[in-house]
Amino acid sequence: MTKYAIVVEYIGTNYAGSQKQPNQRTIQSELEKALSTLIIGGINPPQIKTIFSGRTDAGVHALGQVVHFETEEPIVASRFLNSLNGILPKDISVSSIQVVPYNFHAQKSGRYRQYEYRVVNRQNRSAWDIHSLLVRKPLDIGRMNKALSYLIGEHDFTSFKSSQSTDPAKVCIVYKAECKKAGDKITLEIVANRFLYNMVRIITGTLLMIEQKGLKAETMAEILEAKDRTKAGPTVSPDGLTLIKVGYEPYNEIENTNTMEITEK
Repeated sequence: MTKYAIVVEYIGTNYAGSQKQPNQRTIQSELEKALSTLIIGGINPPQIKTIFSGRTDAGVHALGQVVHFETEEPIVASRFLNSLNGILPKDISVSSIQVVPYNFHAQKSGRYRQYEYRVVNRQNRSAWDIHSLLVRKPLDIGRMNKALSYLIGEHDFTSFKSSQSTDPAKVCIVYKAECKKAGDKITLEIVANRFLYNMVRIITGTLLMIEQKGLKAETMAEILEAKDRTKAGPTVSPDGLTLIKVGYEPYNEIENTNTMEITEK
């Protein structure tokens, strides 16, 4: 058996999330169907099993979702990618493939995840605003970055975790959290060793709540310390959220790129 890792890109709008679910169209179900058809072939072939670096919710997108799978069949990378992308749905594609050590695990070997949330800050909507959140009230990028600075480091992020989550985890290490503005477009970038359920969407909702209510930037620190989901802002739409990269080396902002770099440990 040979283990492979692939980088998957997708627009999540038409899917019930990345993880396979009964009677639901998901990224994993479409990917496994395409892999099985291509590698094994035949009518209703046995399913190639995939492991994702982490789940994304319904409507969330990805540019750098890492997935591993095993197969006895040899794969020729260039030919394989063309064929796989030819049978995948138009809103799912695979950008790269590589052989990985047998001890590599797409989820457990990950050292950090990088997400971006896109906001459009103007009065009127545009047809080109797809996959962004429209916010009409002017936003102060300086205040927003000051608020985000309180999230850097290792903290209990209970305030920014969905109350519906059954996962007991609550501590994360945030390496980077900042907003960048280009014209009327604002991108929130956040990098952490892990993310809790709905964490980025709640952080974004809290950031916008602070801005729209004219609260001081330090309110973010107070909400973090409260460890109380009811103190934070709303969970914003998933459509502005994209998983940009999963890193398998310690996070280094200077060297951080969108390429998958996997080394044997």
